[in-house]
Amino acid sequence: MITESLRSLYNRDLSKLKTEIEAYQNEENLWKIDKNIANSAGNLCLHLVGNLNHFIGKELGNTDYVRQRDLEFSLKNIPKIELIEKVHATITMVDAILNRLSEEDLKKEYPLEPLGYKMTTDYFLIHLIAHLDYHLGQINYHRRLLDL
Repeated sequence: MITESLRSLYNRDLSKLKTEIEAYQNEENLWKIDKNIANSAGNLCLHLVGNLNHFIGKELGNTDYVRQRDLEFSLKNIPKIELIEKVHATITMVDAILNRLSEEDLKKEYPLEPLGYKMTTDYFLIHLIAHLDYHLGQINYHRRLLDL
């Protein structure tokens, strides 16, 4: 079943996001930018949490989450422990909602058109994991380059 595969991948990659944030030796470096690195790891983490809480939590799970996307990139100096708590809560939320979705639910049309066209829910969930992994890779490089 694709639902089990999605749950496994989201758990794996969100857990890796948590590990990456925890790995910063100097908490201030989470918010560091340099030369052509426009987004800090802290802001990318906030962006991923906001993205998943909006597109999975609110849209598929009917949570009361209200996304403030501009703050995902403008907030600074959130304590590392708070970022980790946000990621942990996102892991729990994503897993619970995906666990409730049937194969039939996944084949339904996703309620929004965030990519500019209609798509099935499973297609968009695969897109979201690719988006997560893209930014997860950026955070990994950010940490290795700037957490000196």
